[in-house]
Amino acid sequence: MFGSRMMPLLLLACLSLPGAARAVSAPAVYGWIEKGLLMPSGVAVKMKLDTGALTSSMDARDLHHFKRDGKPWVRFTLQLTDANTAQQVRQTLERPVEHMVTVRGAGGMEQRPTVTMAICLGDKVYEEWFTLRDRSKMIYPVLLGRRLLADLGAVDSRRTFTVQPGCR
Repeated sequence: MFGSRMMPLLLLACLSLPGAARAVSAPAVYGWIEKGLLMPSGVAVKMKLDTGALTSSMDARDLHHFKRDGKPWVRFTLQLTDANTAQQVRQTLERPVEHMVTVRGAGGMEQRPTVTMAICLGDKVYEEWFTLRDRSKMIYPVLLGRRLLADLGAVDSRRTFTVQPGCR
């Protein structure tokens, strides 16, 4: 009895609260190009947010497949220009291969290893699967695909560099 008569008043009272008390945080909107950090080294790179790609991709050179404890691993070299300092950065990394992905493109089909890497975008660190391939002829060394974009938010193709990486 009390609830049914008071509900409209309670609803009206809630709607009249200051905006901060009832606001739902607006979803983040990213540009089609953002600057992020490769973790844990903190190298700043320009990343293309690509709604046409399912899996993220990273520039990796000198791929060498090997086994560790009977499981597939890959050793690769990152050769990047730090977007903050313009210095050339060269790192050799080893990661377990999560799986092999068949990628179809204009040049045909190819198998690429997929590894987990951490990146910082805005103020959050994301653990993401990246296919590894030589992207030296591409403008952007890192491409972020829909698997990660689904967690990030909307992409506005008219905008670039909407957030600055703040992870350390």
